[in-house]
Amino acid sequence: MINSRVPGFRNLTTGERRDTIAAQPAIGPEALTVLDPDAGLTLEQADHMVENAVGVMGIPVGIATNFTVNGRDLFVPMATEEPSVIAAASNVARMARGNGGFTTSRSTPLMQAQVQLLDVVDPQAARLRLLEAGPEIVELANAQDPRLVEIGGGVREVLVRLVPSSRQTYVVLHLVVDVRDAMGANAVNTMAEAVAPRVAEIAGGRSLLRILTNKADLRLTRVRAVFDAGQLGGAQVVDDMVDAAELAVVDPYRAATHNKGIMNGITAVVLATGNDTRAVEAGAHSHAVGPDGRYTSMSHFEKDRDGNLVGTMELPMPVGLVGGATRVHPVAQANVALLGVQSAAELADVIMAVGLAQNTGALRALASEGIQRGHMSLHARNVAVTAGATVDEIDSVVARMIADRAVRVEAAEAFLAELRSGAGQ
Repeated sequence: MINSRVPGFRNLTTGERRDTIAAQPAIGPEALTVLDPDAGLTLEQADHMVENAVGVMGIPVGIATNFTVNGRDLFVPMATEEPSVIAAASNVARMARGNGGFTTSRSTPLMQAQVQLLDVVDPQAARLRLLEAGPEIVELANAQDPRLVEIGGGVREVLVRLVPSSRQTYVVLHLVVDVRDAMGANAVNTMAEAVAPRVAEIAGGRSLLRILTNKADLRLTRVRAVFDAGQLGGAQVVDDMVDAAELAVVDPYRAATHNKGIMNGITAVVLATGNDTRAVEAGAHSHAVGPDGRYTSMSHFEKDRDGNLVGTMELPMPVGLVGGATRVHPVAQANVALLGVQSAAELADVIMAVGLAQNTGALRALASEGIQRGHMSLHARNVAVTAGATVDEIDSVVARMIADRAVRVEAAEAFLAELRSGAGQ
């Protein structure tokens, strides 16, 4: 069984970190081989994935430690260029371990496709005609993907909405599809294309758009965790974190940045596993718009009877293990194997846990020392490298920049010159 609690992991060298992970049961040394830049995505593979390929772009992949999700420890691969994300998620995951870590639940993996109908002269009656023809439409749609039906998926329901606009009232048919372990875009798009002519005929109009919606509000994953007040910094820090989170609930200006912090964690895991970051982000942000049309927080925080912080979140999480880059990109395959998840639902659970952890870490920083202290400490390493510091010089330059509160390239260059001048004496 994996133990994701590795004290001092951040202080190890890259090689030592890899050896530590590879030594865990069910992982092995070969699991990380493909993470070497010269062993990852080839130019030939890239050319098959996108049009007009000219190369590949590397993004750092780090490992978030300390995560326990539904009673199971795991190492979480995260692909991100932002310095503080992985450290914050790992630190907060450690604080949740004593209370059982992260607990998740979810709905059925339902995705929806829309067929937009124009020039319908009797929209109300057309809606009823389409609903009456529901069994026929379901049968036609399911015929497009018999394998999906075989494994328990397929169309579950036909919905019809009337959407008024300044142009006309559109009749919009929704296919609600259980996509199982796929993200589902290709499956539902194919179904929408197939049923559109018959749907238009029944409605007495013509079809225009035939495509999925990324507002995946029927495919929800929920996560909750309890964070120890003492480890967070005490009762006052907990109170301040709750108030900081509440501002994001009531103020869309704060919500935008608050939710960006959540997506820092979510997008890093989605990207690392070869899933569609844009689809996940679109679904999450659209879900953050409340019934009143106001953009609000994706997460919620409160105190329990013991004064500990309780964090909860519920979001659409349309990710898959079947198809797409997850099955093509060698690094994505390695990262999925490292996680050890067996289904799209399990992957969604992990992603949500990381999002909540990252959000909690940002709130804690804001409610205590401020966001810049930890962020700039990690950012300083990038600045030192930009200034030309070698591996042996980075720590000294970083320490000097932080002590002088001057995390800037020109300051790093000056400190580096002093360091080298002293070394030459």
